[in-house]
Formats: sequence, structure tokens, C-alpha cells
Amino acid sequence: MSRIGKHPVKMPAGVSAVISAEEIVVKGKLGELKTHIPHGVSVKQENDSIVVTPVSNDTAHRALWGTVRANINNLVKGVSEGFTKKLELIGVGYRAQSKVKF
Repeated sequence: MSRIGKHPVKMPAGVSAVISAEEIVVKGKLGELKTHIPHGVSVKQENDSIVVTPVSNDTAHRALWGTVRANINNLVKGVSEGFTKKLELIGVGYRAQSKVKF
């Protein structure tokens, strides 16, 4: 059993998902993202979460199960939180400054 796939993807407030037969479209405050749903897994929306299940007990279908769930979770994070980069400096004697170049 997939450790990642068995957990549903929680939908935060302000995020909506449209699930069709071959793709899922997730919309939020930061935009819209979509991904393809491969054959072998089924995606359902239940209340405020999205549940991914394998169609059969075939090895290929079970391999896609966790991958599709992780991709959907990344879509939800992308439209709700966006991309962040954290930098942690550990040690003594370093001098660092944060500069953003565009």
C-alpha cells in the first residue's frame, strides 16, 4: 500500500478543483494549474479533499497512485501558497546579505 497515496489532499479555503476524465484543474488566489490524470488511477473530490485510488491491484496502477497524489498536492500548494525559498546559514564567521536580482 502506498504511504503517500492513501492520504487525501486537503483543499484550503479559496481553492477549487475541477476533475474531468483525463485532467484535473486547480484554481486558487495565485492562479490556475492543471495536470494529466493517467489511466490506472481514479480521482474523486469528497467534501474539502481530493482522494486518489488505484483502479486495480496491478503493479503499474499502484506505482502511479502515490505519484498522482503528490502531483495534485503540488498543484494545490502552488495555487494557494506559491513558491518559497528558505536559506539557513549555520556557523560562525560568515557574513551574508540577501539581495534579489531581477
